[in-house]
Amino acid sequence: MHVCEEMEGSHQSLPLNTLHVQNLVLIINRLHMLLHSTALAFLFYYRVCFLLQPSETRESHNLLPWLLVFASETILSFIWILEQAFRWRPVTRSVFPERLPEDHELPPFDVFICTADPTKEPTLDVMNTVLSAMALDYPPHKLHVYLSDDGGSPLTLHGVREAWKFARWWLPFCRRYKIKSRCPKAYFSSALEGDDGDGDFARSSLFMADKHKIKVDFKGT
Repeated sequence: MHVCEEMEGSHQSLPLNTLHVQNLVLIINRLHMLLHSTALAFLFYYRVCFLLQPSETRESHNLLPWLLVFASETILSFIWILEQAFRWRPVTRSVFPERLPEDHELPPFDVFICTADPTKEPTLDVMNTVLSAMALDYPPHKLHVYLSDDGGSPLTLHGVREAWKFARWWLPFCRRYKIKSRCPKAYFSSALEGDDGDGDFARSSLFMADKHKIKVDFKGT
Protein backbone atom coordinates (compact mmCIF):
# COMPACT_ATOMS: atom_id res chain seq x y z
CA MET A 1 0.00 0.00 0.00
CA HIS A 2 2.76 2.45 0.93
CA VAL A 3 4.72 1.55 -2.21
CA CYS A 4 1.71 2.26 -4.42
CA GLU A 5 1.12 5.59 -2.71
CA GLU A 6 4.76 6.58 -3.18
CA MET A 7 4.66 5.64 -6.85
CA GLU A 8 1.45 7.61 -7.35
CA GLY A 9 2.93 10.61 -5.54
CA SER A 10 6.13 10.48 -7.58
CA HIS A 11 4.12 10.30 -10.81
CA GLN A 12 2.10 13.36 -9.83
CA SER A 13 5.27 15.28 -8.93
CA LEU A 14 6.94 14.63 -12.27
CA PRO A 15 7.48 17.85 -14.25
CA LEU A 16 5.43 18.54 -17.36
CA ASN A 17 8.52 19.77 -19.16
CA THR A 18 12.28 19.79 -18.82
CA LEU A 19 14.59 22.64 -19.74
CA HIS A 20 17.93 22.17 -21.49
CA VAL A 21 20.45 25.00 -21.84
CA GLN A 22 22.22 25.09 -25.22
CA ASN A 23 25.73 25.62 -23.86
CA LEU A 24 27.51 25.84 -27.21
CA VAL A 25 25.06 28.40 -28.59
CA LEU A 26 25.24 30.26 -25.27
CA ILE A 27 29.03 30.60 -25.51
CA ILE A 28 28.89 31.73 -29.14
CA ASN A 29 26.16 34.28 -28.42
CA ARG A 30 27.97 35.76 -25.44
CA LEU A 31 31.26 36.01 -27.31
CA HIS A 32 29.46 37.81 -30.12
CA MET A 33 27.84 40.15 -27.58
CA LEU A 34 31.23 40.91 -26.04
CA LEU A 35 32.85 41.71 -29.39
CA HIS A 36 29.87 43.73 -30.59
CA SER A 37 29.66 45.66 -27.31
CA THR A 38 33.37 46.45 -27.45
CA ALA A 39 33.03 47.76 -31.00
CA LEU A 40 30.04 49.88 -29.98
CA ALA A 41 31.96 51.28 -27.01
CA PHE A 42 34.83 52.41 -29.27
CA LEU A 43 32.36 53.86 -31.76
CA PHE A 44 30.54 55.90 -29.13
CA TYR A 45 33.86 57.02 -27.65
CA TYR A 46 34.89 58.29 -31.08
CA ARG A 47 31.59 60.11 -31.63
CA VAL A 48 31.55 61.72 -28.18
CA CYS A 49 35.19 62.80 -28.45
CA PHE A 50 34.43 64.54 -31.73
CA LEU A 51 31.45 66.37 -30.24
CA LEU A 52 33.54 67.48 -27.25
CA GLN A 53 36.26 68.99 -29.41
CA PRO A 54 36.67 72.78 -29.39
CA SER A 55 34.32 74.57 -31.74
CA GLU A 56 37.26 75.81 -33.82
CA THR A 57 38.25 72.22 -34.60
CA ARG A 58 34.70 71.18 -35.47
CA GLU A 59 34.10 74.11 -37.82
CA SER A 60 35.83 72.25 -40.65
CA HIS A 61 33.12 69.56 -40.47
CA ASN A 62 29.40 69.84 -40.98
CA LEU A 63 27.90 69.11 -37.55
CA LEU A 64 24.38 68.15 -38.68
CA PRO A 65 25.34 64.95 -40.56
CA TRP A 66 27.42 63.86 -37.57
CA LEU A 67 24.48 64.37 -35.21
CA LEU A 68 22.12 62.47 -37.52
CA VAL A 69 24.54 59.55 -37.84
CA PHE A 70 25.15 59.54 -34.09
CA ALA A 71 21.41 59.52 -33.38
CA SER A 72 20.80 56.66 -35.81
CA GLU A 73 23.69 54.65 -34.32
CA THR A 74 22.30 55.23 -30.84
CA ILE A 75 18.83 54.02 -31.83
CA LEU A 76 20.14 50.95 -33.65
CA SER A 77 22.42 50.10 -30.73
CA PHE A 78 19.49 50.34 -28.32
CA ILE A 79 17.42 48.02 -30.53
CA TRP A 80 20.33 45.58 -30.68
CA ILE A 81 20.62 45.55 -26.89
CA LEU A 82 16.92 44.75 -26.52
CA GLU A 83 17.27 41.82 -28.94
CA GLN A 84 20.00 40.16 -26.85
CA ALA A 85 17.69 39.17 -24.00
CA PHE A 86 16.55 35.89 -25.53
CA ARG A 87 20.06 35.13 -26.85
CA TRP A 88 21.68 35.43 -23.42
CA ARG A 89 20.55 31.97 -22.29
CA PRO A 90 19.12 29.92 -25.18
CA VAL A 91 17.16 26.89 -24.03
CA THR A 92 15.07 24.07 -25.44
CA ARG A 93 12.22 22.29 -23.71
CA SER A 94 11.04 18.71 -23.81
CA VAL A 95 7.34 18.39 -23.00
CA PHE A 96 5.50 15.37 -21.62
CA PRO A 97 1.79 15.61 -22.49
CA GLU A 98 1.19 12.15 -21.03
CA ARG A 99 1.89 13.59 -17.57
CA LEU A 100 -0.99 16.04 -17.75
CA PRO A 101 -3.70 15.46 -15.14
CA GLU A 102 -7.03 13.88 -16.05
CA ASP A 103 -9.74 16.07 -17.55
CA HIS A 104 -11.69 16.24 -14.29
CA GLU A 105 -8.58 17.60 -12.51
CA LEU A 106 -7.92 20.43 -14.97
CA PRO A 107 -8.88 23.96 -13.84
CA PRO A 108 -11.36 26.17 -15.73
CA PHE A 109 -9.74 28.10 -18.56
CA ASP A 110 -10.89 31.52 -19.86
CA VAL A 111 -9.82 33.00 -23.20
CA PHE A 112 -10.35 36.73 -23.81
CA ILE A 113 -10.14 38.05 -27.38
CA CYS A 114 -10.26 41.81 -27.94
CA THR A 115 -11.04 43.71 -31.13
CA ALA A 116 -12.08 47.26 -31.95
CA ASP A 117 -11.96 48.20 -35.63
CA PRO A 118 -12.88 45.72 -38.40
CA THR A 119 -10.99 47.82 -40.95
CA LYS A 120 -7.72 47.29 -39.07
CA GLU A 121 -8.55 43.84 -37.65
CA PRO A 122 -10.36 41.90 -40.39
CA THR A 123 -13.45 40.19 -39.03
CA LEU A 124 -12.54 36.92 -40.76
CA ASP A 125 -9.20 36.77 -38.93
CA VAL A 126 -10.84 37.60 -35.60
CA MET A 127 -13.42 34.85 -36.10
CA ASN A 128 -10.67 32.38 -36.98
CA THR A 129 -9.05 33.27 -33.67
CA VAL A 130 -12.34 32.71 -31.86
CA LEU A 131 -12.86 29.33 -33.53
CA SER A 132 -9.26 28.31 -32.79
CA ALA A 133 -9.78 29.08 -29.10
CA MET A 134 -13.10 27.24 -29.01
CA ALA A 135 -11.49 24.18 -30.62
CA LEU A 136 -8.67 23.89 -28.09
CA ASP A 137 -7.96 20.36 -26.88
CA TYR A 138 -9.48 21.03 -23.47
CA PRO A 139 -12.63 19.85 -21.65
CA PRO A 140 -15.43 21.87 -23.30
CA HIS A 141 -17.29 22.50 -20.03
CA LYS A 142 -14.15 24.08 -18.55
CA LEU A 143 -13.28 26.27 -21.53
CA HIS A 144 -14.87 29.71 -21.88
CA VAL A 145 -14.15 32.06 -24.79
CA TYR A 146 -15.04 35.76 -24.61
CA LEU A 147 -14.93 38.30 -27.44
CA SER A 148 -14.72 41.97 -26.48
CA ASP A 149 -15.67 44.35 -29.31
CA ASP A 150 -14.78 47.81 -28.05
CA GLY A 151 -16.01 49.38 -31.28
CA GLY A 152 -19.45 47.73 -31.18
CA SER A 153 -19.32 47.06 -34.92
CA PRO A 154 -22.33 45.36 -36.53
CA LEU A 155 -19.87 43.63 -38.87
CA THR A 156 -18.22 41.93 -35.90
CA LEU A 157 -21.63 40.92 -34.54
CA HIS A 158 -22.54 39.37 -37.88
CA GLY A 159 -19.18 37.59 -37.92
CA VAL A 160 -19.81 36.11 -34.47
CA ARG A 161 -23.17 34.76 -35.60
CA GLU A 162 -21.64 33.14 -38.67
CA ALA A 163 -18.77 31.76 -36.59
CA TRP A 164 -21.26 30.22 -34.16
CA LYS A 165 -23.05 28.49 -37.03
CA PHE A 166 -19.78 27.16 -38.44
CA ALA A 167 -18.55 26.08 -34.99
CA ARG A 168 -21.41 23.56 -34.73
CA TRP A 169 -19.67 21.62 -37.51
CA TRP A 170 -16.04 22.60 -37.01
CA LEU A 171 -15.64 21.71 -33.31
CA PRO A 172 -17.00 18.13 -33.57
CA PHE A 173 -14.91 17.63 -36.73
CA CYS A 174 -11.69 18.66 -34.91
CA ARG A 175 -12.41 16.46 -31.89
CA ARG A 176 -13.60 13.46 -33.85
CA TYR A 177 -10.57 13.33 -36.15
CA LYS A 178 -8.01 14.85 -33.74
CA ILE A 179 -7.11 17.70 -36.09
CA LYS A 180 -3.82 19.35 -35.13
CA SER A 181 -4.23 22.75 -36.78
CA ARG A 182 -7.55 23.98 -35.40
CA CYS A 183 -7.62 27.37 -37.10
CA PRO A 184 -9.97 26.91 -40.10
CA LYS A 185 -8.12 29.42 -42.26
CA ALA A 186 -4.77 27.74 -41.60
CA TYR A 187 -6.16 24.21 -41.92
CA PHE A 188 -7.73 24.80 -45.32
CA SER A 189 -4.74 26.71 -46.69
CA SER A 190 -2.66 24.98 -49.33
CA ALA A 191 0.35 24.78 -47.00
CA LEU A 192 -1.50 22.69 -44.40
CA GLU A 193 -3.78 20.62 -46.59
CA GLY A 194 -1.90 17.52 -45.47
CA ASP A 195 -2.51 18.16 -41.75
CA ASP A 196 -5.27 15.62 -41.33
CA GLY A 197 -4.72 14.67 -37.73
CA ASP A 198 -4.81 11.01 -36.78
CA GLY A 199 -3.55 8.78 -39.56
CA ASP A 200 -6.28 6.20 -38.84
CA PHE A 201 -8.85 8.61 -40.25
CA ALA A 202 -6.76 10.50 -42.79
CA ARG A 203 -7.69 8.38 -45.80
CA SER A 204 -11.15 7.13 -44.82
CA SER A 205 -14.03 7.99 -47.11
CA LEU A 206 -16.08 9.30 -44.18
CA PHE A 207 -13.29 11.67 -43.18
CA MET A 208 -12.84 12.96 -46.73
CA ALA A 209 -16.59 13.53 -47.06
CA ASP A 210 -16.76 15.41 -43.76
CA LYS A 211 -13.69 17.45 -44.67
CA HIS A 212 -15.16 18.43 -48.03
CA LYS A 213 -18.44 19.47 -46.40
CA ILE A 214 -16.64 21.53 -43.75
CA LYS A 215 -14.48 23.18 -46.42
CA VAL A 216 -17.55 24.12 -48.48
CA ASP A 217 -19.23 25.57 -45.40
CA PHE A 218 -16.08 27.53 -44.54
CA LYS A 219 -15.77 28.99 -48.04
CA GLY A 220 -19.43 29.96 -47.92
CA THR A 221 -19.20 31.89 -44.66
